[in-house]
Amino acid sequence: MSKTVNATSFDKEALRKKYAAERDKRIRADGNDQYIEIKDQWGHYLEDPYIKVQEREPVSDHVTVAFIGGGFSGLVTGARCVENGIVDVRIIEKGGDFGGTWYWNRYPGAMCDTAAMIYMPLLEETGHRPTKKYAFAPEILQQCRRIGETYDLYNQALFHTEVTDLSWDDEQRVWRIQTNRGDDFTAQFVGMGTGPLHVPKLPGIPGIESFQGHSFHTSRWDYDYTGGSPDGLPLTKLKNKRVAIIGTGATSVQCVPALAESAETLFVFQRTPSSVDVRANEDIDPDWFDGIASEGWQMRWIENFTANQTGHPAEMDLVKDGWTDISRRVRSKISELSAEELTAENMMRAYEDADMEKMQEIRARCNSVVENQATAEDLKAWYGQLCKRPCFHDEYLQAYNQPGCHLIDTDGQGVERITESGLVVAGKEYEVDCIIYASGFEVGTPFERRNGYETTGRDGVKLSDYWSNGMRTLHGIHVHGFPNLFIVQATQGGNLISNYPHNLTESGNTIGMMVRHALDMQFREIEVSLEAENAWLELLKQAPPMMIGTTECTPGYYNNEGKGWEAGLTGGGYPYGPVAYFKYLNEWRDSGEFEGLEFRS
Repeated sequence: MSKTVNATSFDKEALRKKYAAERDKRIRADGNDQYIEIKDQWGHYLEDPYIKVQEREPVSDHVTVAFIGGGFSGLVTGARCVENGIVDVRIIEKGGDFGGTWYWNRYPGAMCDTAAMIYMPLLEETGHRPTKKYAFAPEILQQCRRIGETYDLYNQALFHTEVTDLSWDDEQRVWRIQTNRGDDFTAQFVGMGTGPLHVPKLPGIPGIESFQGHSFHTSRWDYDYTGGSPDGLPLTKLKNKRVAIIGTGATSVQCVPALAESAETLFVFQRTPSSVDVRANEDIDPDWFDGIASEGWQMRWIENFTANQTGHPAEMDLVKDGWTDISRRVRSKISELSAEELTAENMMRAYEDADMEKMQEIRARCNSVVENQATAEDLKAWYGQLCKRPCFHDEYLQAYNQPGCHLIDTDGQGVERITESGLVVAGKEYEVDCIIYASGFEVGTPFERRNGYETTGRDGVKLSDYWSNGMRTLHGIHVHGFPNLFIVQATQGGNLISNYPHNLTESGNTIGMMVRHALDMQFREIEVSLEAENAWLELLKQAPPMMIGTTECTPGYYNNEGKGWEAGLTGGGYPYGPVAYFKYLNEWRDSGEFEGLEFRS
């Protein structure tokens, strides 16, 4: 572990200036436009390398519930519907199986960044016990399949299928769903859970189209080229290859160790370093698990984590990871303030002190782990820990001690250009056989672009138009003018990013109960009133400034590439925090009144 640092041991003002300078050199006027949308000539980067597309006849029927997206959102919502006796559920998924992110992300070393006990949904319901504190991707994908099998969600699922149009039929009072496979069917209720990170993007580097070697995106890992498997077999086909990977975010942090071990030469092209703290992954002792797995154990763990991580009182920290450590440090600093000192300004100063101390420790870890001290310096992250997705890993920094692994730091500017045979940085060309794009996913682009279809509600109103001045919802789930439509995500609800599935689980619970209520009472429609939607948006405006991804941070998807998010109705969450939100939502739905919604016969 890193040596503890105290805020009095470094110059805070100098550190602030360093952070600002590193941020400023990375700001780009083009923001999200610096990336290439994967379509047309780039379409091959989206092909499914895992499961062959199976021919089938188009579907033209009616279902009670259709859900777009077969990841955690669709699986949890589908499971809760089935638990409520609604078995007529169809999930539409562009992948060849359930899993969403975990269907596509099969790169070597892929694992969850939040403890598996709280991250993997429906563990208690399916009887699965995680094998490690941080489960690897194959185990998470298998849990997705297990949910599908347990709740018979495979029965009506449509895989390798993408929705092309979603429209409300005012006369029939149903949703009409059309797909790229010729399907044209209706559903009384529709859920959308296409996730925040599911549309890959490429860096708009000049000359990217000219490279004559092999290339692929990490979300479509080419094991035919690299050898190996998602289960951890060595990437033997890279033995005599010179490989480049562009990007040093969470994905790269996880797959670089395997590449460094297997390739003859690995060049890691870095624009902005990730903060990489200790992960301390470990096997889960079955005997220990027997002692904690009483009824309701997973929700107790989930709620305990959320309380600890968001600064709410908790008797103990069950998870004890890097996320709760961040919060524990902040609480410790604030507890040192006297009653007279307990002002908003002093609390923010205490937060900054805790963050700076932690980041000094993370930077010092680079020096203690990486043998080449020049490389260690280049790997240091000069920003607050929550400016970008915090990373935790036990082999990433060590990978740079491999003789064939080379960090190519671009001093915040990125790769200059790509040639037929390699990549150029600062005028120097690095010839490679293969380029791997760890360039992430679209965030901040228009909602309908990321979904790949337009959503048309009552009276022909398009969701993109209704949201043209910012997102408008109740609870992040319901949208006025779009009856029987449920959106499963975190924004304008709990907005908890550290354990994203907690948001999805609570939304799924809510949707299952609402649909059951509507069917029992023979209601045809559920819709939020305009007054309730407006009131919710006014409430959200009371939320304090977010600590995550502010415009003072280095650019990334947390802060819309440094541009920040539009003021007003676009982002944010419940002003009293995730713990209070989930408590509120539980009481709101358990009352059976569903205040703010209109049910119509």
